[in-house]
Amino acid sequence: MPYVKIELTREGVTREQKQELINGITNLITDVLNKDPYLTHVVIQEIELDDWGYAGEQVSVLREKGITADKK
Repeated sequence: MPYVKIELTREGVTREQKQELINGITNLITDVLNKDPYLTHVVIQEIELDDWGYAGEQVSVLREKGITADKK
């Protein structure tokens, strides 16, 4: 029974985007590992920006400085 946990900062990921992630990960597990999609669990956990740190600073502070994870 595969279990995949995706942790994201809480920054406006839509319901549709979450559904796309769940579907895509389920399909990948099915295709690569030949696992039953009905036994594959995907959990998305959103974390507040103040509760996630990188390079010694809270992500909320990094965002205030204009540092994002967006592709350029």
